[in-house]
Amino acid sequence: MKKTHDPYAALRYKEFNTFLLLRFAMVFAWSMQFIVIEWQVYSLTKNPLSLGIIGLMEVIPAVAMALFAGHIVDQKEKKGLLFKCILGFSVISLGLFLLTWPPIVSGYSTKAILYGIYFMVFLGGIVRSFLGPTIFSLLSLIVPKKVYPNAATWSSSVWQIGSVLGPAVAGFSITLIGVHWSMCSVFACSVFSLIALSQIAAKPILNPKIGEPIMDSLKEGVKFVFNNKTILGALSLDMVAVLFGGAVALLPIFAQDILKVGPEGFGVLRAAPAVGSFLILIVSAYVPMNKNAGMKLLSAIFAFGLCIIVFGLSTIFWLSVLALFFSGVVDGISVVIRQTILQLKTPDHMRGRVSAVNSIFVGSSNELGAFESGLTAKLMGTVTSVVFGGSMTLLIVLGTGIFSPGFRKLDLQKDIEEHEKGE
Repeated sequence: MKKTHDPYAALRYKEFNTFLLLRFAMVFAWSMQFIVIEWQVYSLTKNPLSLGIIGLMEVIPAVAMALFAGHIVDQKEKKGLLFKCILGFSVISLGLFLLTWPPIVSGYSTKAILYGIYFMVFLGGIVRSFLGPTIFSLLSLIVPKKVYPNAATWSSSVWQIGSVLGPAVAGFSITLIGVHWSMCSVFACSVFSLIALSQIAAKPILNPKIGEPIMDSLKEGVKFVFNNKTILGALSLDMVAVLFGGAVALLPIFAQDILKVGPEGFGVLRAAPAVGSFLILIVSAYVPMNKNAGMKLLSAIFAFGLCIIVFGLSTIFWLSVLALFFSGVVDGISVVIRQTILQLKTPDHMRGRVSAVNSIFVGSSNELGAFESGLTAKLMGTVTSVVFGGSMTLLIVLGTGIFSPGFRKLDLQKDIEEHEKGE
């Protein structure tokens, strides 16, 4: 008799539910913080390039430290590392809270305040290089292998919702309580994450090569990713597509100067992808996306590029909202499929290093995309920059589909059936 798909398989594990709460709080806080700082910096400078610099300040340390962080994650106990990451983020959000407090910064020049913000964002990039691999590795220790695909779906969907809900709430929060107290809310979320983490037990270290020389460890991780065509294809495709489709970094310009809708409209624009992502959370839990995963991933990223072009060309507020809504839907599909690929194809003892390579390819593409969008907006103009980015995304997806027939035919159903037999 054929097994019925259980959409709540991973949710039947208490620690996984706590993990989801913790992950949502951290992603929500990080995303909200990024947008509050974007708004503040653009309000101070009125320079599109300053938005790109924010992304660059975070991505430089995140990429530079990524492989080293992956090695450390594979060598250390995951709960303790995650505690240190969240604590580091709390200190940074507290610093940004102080840098946006008028009584404290009133005596400083705009340049000094900007440099202070950029420095805090830079420190955040260091923390992020450890945070991603730690969370990815901890997930696999909380649930058994047979429910990895379901756990990856819930985890990815929660990440997607948090990553767009945070900025959406930030837009409304700026209007209601201002930049300073919005940063206080971010700090509160990080404290909540620390409390939630206390409900998860310490986990064993599964790496059989404890104390392995760092260079040997890093080479092994990079070699694994580049030899695995499925993982490499998914990461490369998503990285380049999101890099050129990073138009959402320019939302403050669209809200303030093009659509002229102010902080309230900015909040609605940011909320639109969150609604799309929420629908994917529901759909992907009940309808697995594992069959014909390659074609689904290609189609989702192609649709994402189309949405970005429509958004860039639109001068009608609600058409812009609709375009961003559908970008959230298809981006959610992309994230769920990619995370399922990583969870299924990565050995336990290499999760930190593979996740670190993932963070170089994909995790930093949003910030690099923000820099690319800021730079091209400065050189080409805002609208032209967005349309250019969306068009490049379409070309890259078409090229991948034509020249990588193996990726087009990717199907994860067999891998899932093997994992289900394994326990």
